Amino acid sequence: MRAGDRYAAQNRRARHDYLIEDTLEAGLVLQGSEVKVLRTGQASIAEAYADAQAGELFLVNANIPEYSAAKHFSHQPRRPRKLLLHRKQMDKLLGAIRREGVTIVPLSIYLNERGRAKVEVGL
Repeated sequence: MRAGDRYAAQNRRARHDYLIEDTLEAGLVLQGSEVKVLRTGQASIAEAYADAQAGELFLVNANIPEYSAAKHFSHQPRRPRKLLLHRKQMDKLLGAIRREGVTIVPLSIYLNERGRAKVEVGL
């Protein structure tokens, strides 16, 4: 996270509850209404974690509430969201998940200086 970035959600308990070995920055695949909610800072990642599905990583159980102005074009609040990583980073994280007792937890979701949603994950 750099100086010009804004937090949309933080998981303050993660550093207390887990021993964080390594951190990585990943992109998120989001819908338009989800980005609007992140800009207002209403998201929650307290119970979220990353899980492998079909050789890719997904952010599971992150709560991004529905955007009221989106009406019937809104999103599902707790749907799995794909994490965007380089192949080398993905292989490293997938290998770590296969080890016993290792979990990938999101530490924060923020908007970078270009307005892109990023998630900082801890191993």
